[in-house]
Amino acid sequence: MFMIGLNHKTAPIEIREKFYLNPSQQELLLLELKNHPLVSEALVLSTCNRIEVYLKRVDEVIDRAFVVDLIAKVKKISLDVDFNRSLYTYEKNEAIEHLLKVATGLDSLVLGEKQILGQVKTAVKRARELGLLSKYFNMLTQVAIRTGKKAQSDTDISYGGSSISWAAIEMAQQTLGTLEGKSVLVIGAGKMGELALNNLHNRLVAKIYLMNRTGEKAEALAQQYGGVAASFWDIKDILAEVDVCFCSVGAPHYILDQEKISHIMTLRQKRPLVLIDISMPRNIDPAVAKVPGVHLSSIDALDGVVQTNMKKRQESIIQVEAIISQKMSEFIQKWDKLQSLSDSDFYVASSKK
Repeated sequence: MFMIGLNHKTAPIEIREKFYLNPSQQELLLLELKNHPLVSEALVLSTCNRIEVYLKRVDEVIDRAFVVDLIAKVKKISLDVDFNRSLYTYEKNEAIEHLLKVATGLDSLVLGEKQILGQVKTAVKRARELGLLSKYFNMLTQVAIRTGKKAQSDTDISYGGSSISWAAIEMAQQTLGTLEGKSVLVIGAGKMGELALNNLHNRLVAKIYLMNRTGEKAEALAQQYGGVAASFWDIKDILAEVDVCFCSVGAPHYILDQEKISHIMTLRQKRPLVLIDISMPRNIDPAVAKVPGVHLSSIDALDGVVQTNMKKRQESIIQVEAIISQKMSEFIQKWDKLQSLSDSDFYVASSKK
């Protein structure tokens, strides 16, 4: 058992962007691993805050350099800078423990966030469909998912708001003083965009615009949350009107740059504009922050926002760690017993020969 990764604690967003793997790239990486004779099982988890690769390896030649080179190959980029300080590796029981911490939200930017468990489930499903899960990882991932569920149901680790989208809305509210009566644009109708809409629905905002590459999905979600589906062709007019824009899309390039926002600000008659980019990779050019009157934040700025709601969750950390310890012990004992039974069956079969 071996894992390598980087996350919001070890790497700034500029580095995480380079390693981030979209769903197609995750599949390509899994297929590369599947075709390697020294890898027997694999799991890839790539979110806005972490990129992690879990392996059952036959030989220690499968190390961090091997995985980094493979990611560079899949992404068709050069990773010639030394990223070693941003990377972490775990082996054997430490790797198991890390996966359980991830599944329970102990290792998340927002402590106890619920979204990570769904992301783990998706990663497991993808690996299973591609034939990368065998006996060991099937057992382990089931334990990880059960551990995450138990932490959420039996403790206060997910008390109150818990998602990146929730934290983004908290930041917008702190910046503006209130969201009541404000107009908001949400770009992206994926999971984080939908979570943002759900949170905004309870904040008494005056108007919500929703933009998405797929118009049908934008229409459906806009109806559900009392918003208005809008076209990307109208983005300048809408940004000239709204108070806040939350951006959560997967475009391979910046959809808002300094020149465009500078022009929009001339139409706003000195009214401030709050932009919060929770995309990975980022879809709002960081240079936009230089435009007068614009407040731009990205995922890494959300860490300070969530601390004020964390006391009750932090009090649950010891309980969650106890659940992890118990589930780890159960898994290791069950696996060892399974292995001893297999060895015994092999010995009996050999004796009969």
